[in-house]
Parts: sequence; structure tokens; C-alpha cells
Amino acid sequence: MLRLVTLETLTAPDRARADAAWWRQAAVYQIYPRSFADRNGDGIGDIAGITARVPYLARLGIDAVWLSPFYPSELADGGYDVADYRAVDPRLGTLEDMDALIAALEAEGIRTIVDIVPNHTSDQHTWFQEALASPAGSPARDRYIFRDGRGPDGAEPPTDWVSVFGGPAWHRVADGQWYFHNFAPEQPDLNWANREVRDDFLTTLRFWSDRGVAGFRIDVAHMLTKDLTEPLPSQAEMDALPREGDHPIIDRDDVHEVYAEWRRVFDEYDPPRTAVAEAWVAPHRRPRYASAEGLGQAFNFDLLEADFDAEQFVSIVDDNLRLAAASGSSTTWVLSNHDVVRHATRYGLDRPARSADGRPVEKHGNAWLLAGGPESALDRAAGLARARAASLFVLGLPGSAYLYQGEELGLHEVATIPDVERQDPTFFRNPGVELGRDGCRVPLPWSAEGPSFGFGPGGSHLPQPDWFAEHAVETQEDDPSSTLELYRAALALRHELQGAESLRWVPTGDAQVVRFARPGGWHVVTNFGDGDAPLAPGDEVLLASRSLSGAVLPPATTAWIRVDDEGDRPA
Repeated sequence: MLRLVTLETLTAPDRARADAAWWRQAAVYQIYPRSFADRNGDGIGDIAGITARVPYLARLGIDAVWLSPFYPSELADGGYDVADYRAVDPRLGTLEDMDALIAALEAEGIRTIVDIVPNHTSDQHTWFQEALASPAGSPARDRYIFRDGRGPDGAEPPTDWVSVFGGPAWHRVADGQWYFHNFAPEQPDLNWANREVRDDFLTTLRFWSDRGVAGFRIDVAHMLTKDLTEPLPSQAEMDALPREGDHPIIDRDDVHEVYAEWRRVFDEYDPPRTAVAEAWVAPHRRPRYASAEGLGQAFNFDLLEADFDAEQFVSIVDDNLRLAAASGSSTTWVLSNHDVVRHATRYGLDRPARSADGRPVEKHGNAWLLAGGPESALDRAAGLARARAASLFVLGLPGSAYLYQGEELGLHEVATIPDVERQDPTFFRNPGVELGRDGCRVPLPWSAEGPSFGFGPGGSHLPQPDWFAEHAVETQEDDPSSTLELYRAALALRHELQGAESLRWVPTGDAQVVRFARPGGWHVVTNFGDGDAPLAPGDEVLLASRSLSGAVLPPATTAWIRVDDEGDRPA
């Protein structure tokens, strides 16, 4: 029998503990505000647009919304160049609009998570403008990383380091000094050895927590602290170093001193505020970010680099459940976000070439984009079928599931954006190497018709393709075969079935058919192969990623199965 545990069945102390641990198995929906919904008709999504769509979010069945940056910004990097961490971009709304959104979400039982970007500010931030107006060696410049240049006149940058977005990582200012920017020149890195910087971010965390924010997503959490003691290594010397521990700028041990302070702030609140680290680090380094003494949770991005492949999925699940146990946290599952090619498209392309350690040689989908996104290279139907199967697989796992806006509509990457309309700095700083991330940031289609498919009355800031009509919310609404209704059904059932954070693999006798059991008498089974796979006798299908005919599971299909507590049926 299926035994369901709900908050209503718990004692008051147990309810309090469950509420504080809400994030451990939450379904979190990422909103890229400028591309979600536009209320005022200026072509840019806004806070009021999100508030107007809260009923949609409630019906979807998510536990929390994560808002990508909505702060004042010149959009040198899609809002990740922040000019004021305790304000709202006037193009997106006001602090009062944010208060209204947080309240509207809370009324539906949905928590709010906001993005914090602590590695760098915008070059328009008042601190940086003060630094430019101040002399070398001043306290204003010490908030950032300024250095004298090399050569007799200081005309050469302090090092030959290359930024993440391409091009030099140093930019010269009018008086001849250089400042460090690990991303775009408009994103000067902060000096986290400066006490004022540390204290100001504690103020920011309290500012948003006091307004009702439940948690924070920490951008490039592994890059804050740096050791730029002279002599500085060359780029080649730095590339040869282990990317951890004592590395000059990546995943340094001392960054956890910052997060220990943040944890003390989070724990001032009841329930404690949560945080999740965006930390692209070696797997064995991840648990410290996710520890109870640190941020509490860390993204695992392994599925972003995986093919739709049984062996890869099983290995990734095993590895990350082990890492979660090591930290005492729960793991996170991510198939798409604002930085990668959407998984419906990734799974519809040929598998990328892989290095000896199994990682893609090129970013999955980047070669297709650079070739102009030819339809001949993309199997849209197969990609969507695999995406639906992978999503249902992930939603059945223990841990948090992070969903990216539009994946519930089965959206593919938008490849054909004219160069003059692109916005991502990676496109402009790496011509011919990167096409950028605009293709997953195109505004959502809400209706099948209109100049912006219902995004807003004034068009959209990135061009939308004609095929968006077939993926629009209006088109999929109440169609039981649609991707939207699959997500709604899965999220509702996930809430009913969710139990302890554990799973047990169930042998199937077929390496391409993966099955795992969750506490409470239900199984998840996915067919990664190319042929039909029989279901076990007596399997009761609760939900499937595509229509089933008879007791077989078609290729690229996941089903949730009800079994009795004794039932390892395939064995």
C-alpha cells in the first residue's frame, strides 16, 4: 500500500522541522525576469509580469521560485552586472513591486529565492565609480583589485590572464592602473580581503531576508577570495595548477570563511534562510559548499554535461547521492538553466566528442549553434521525447529539482537570432567560438498568436521563432498529452509520493532500462534504449512521459510505477 505523509499528519514539532527543511526535496522554478512576462509593454519582462503569472506558477505545482538578477544593471551580462544589490531595476519595477510578488507567491505556498552576485559588481556601482575618482592606493580602490601595469610605463597588464568571457582579464583606467575582471570589463571583481566588502554583503543578505526572501542562489560561489601576492603566475602557469585549495582565484579554501559568516546570518531567521552554491568545482570539493556550516546546498551540474545515456545517468545519481551524504545536505538536479543549451535540443543532437575523462570536448550543442542551428542536424521529436523522459526521471529522484522557465513547455533552443540582436557578451568576446546564451533566454510564449506570443504588448527584447506557437501555454493548456500537463501531473504526484531521501536500484536484466525504488512503494523506470522494454507483471503505471500501449515501455520513456512494499518485481 502507498503510505502518504503530509504536513497535516505530523505533530507540531515535526511540522516545524519539516518547514525548516522544505528545500531538501523542493521543486524550484528558475525565472529569468527579463524574459518571463512583460506587464508594461516595453519588451522587457518585469516584476509585475511575474506577479500576474503567479496563478500559473501555483498550478504548475512548484515549491519555490528562484529569480535571476532583477537589480539595477546596464545589462553587460544579462543582469549579472549589478549596480545596486538592494534595489530593483526601474525597468523591471520597484521594491514595492518585489514586496507584492513575494507576498503573492507566499499566499500560494511558494517561497522566493533571489540571486546574489558577490564576485563582482557592475562598473556603474557607486563603489566602482568612487574608485575611478580616487587615487591609487585609496580605500575606495581597495574594495576592488587594482594593480600597476608592467613595463617601464605600466602599459602592459599585470598578467596575461584571460577572462572567462574571452579577452584580457585586466582593464586599464585613466590614471594608468589596471583592474581585474574575471568576466566582462563591466564586471570588476571585488576584493574579498576587504572587511567593508564582507560587511556590506551581510547587510544585503539581511535586507532581502527581512523582506521575506527564503533563500539565495550564490553566483560563481567558488571565485570570491583570491591571492594575488606578487609575483603573479602567467596564464599557462595558472592553468597547470590544481583548480582548488591554494589556487590564486578558483575554489580557494578561504572562501569558506565567507560562507561561515553568511550561515550565521541565515540562522538568525526562523526558519533559517537557505542558500545554494553555483560552484563549478571538482566533485570532492562540493560537499564543503553544501555543508550545514556553509551555504547548505550546492548545485550538481553533472546532468548538464551528460548524454541521454543509462550508464551516465546511473553513475551521476550514485556519485551525487554519495556527495550529498558527505555534506549532510540534499543533492540538486538540473537539466537546463539560463547558461546552457536547453536539454530538449541537447538530446536531439548527435552526441558530442568526449575526452578521456568522459567530458564533452565542446559544450554540448555549441557546434550546432555555430553552424547556424541547421534543422537537418536536430531531431526535434526525439529530443523532446528524451527531455520528457529525463525530466520525469529527475523529478522522481530524492533531492531538489531545479527547473528552468520554458522547459515545462518543451522549448528547444532558439538558434537563429541575427547577430545584431544578440546580447550575450560571450558572443561578442569570442567570435566564431561561442554563439552565446541568448537562445535559452528568449521570452516565453504564453499564447499562440500576437507579436510576442503573449509575452507582452510591446514585443520582446529577443526575437521569438514562429514555432513558439505550438509550444505556447495556451496551446498546451489542458491537453493531457502536452509537456506542460506532464510537468503539472508529475509535480502534483511528486508531492504526494515524496518520502525519505533515498532510493534503491532495482535490477531489470537490461542495461538500457534503469529502475529505482523510492520509499513508500513506488518505482521509477526509464528506457534509455532503442527498443521497447516490457514492464513487470502487475506494474501499475501512475504516470508516463508518453502514451503507453500495453505493458511495454517505448524507447526514451519514463514511467512512475506503484508497487507493494515487497515488490522488486523485475528481479
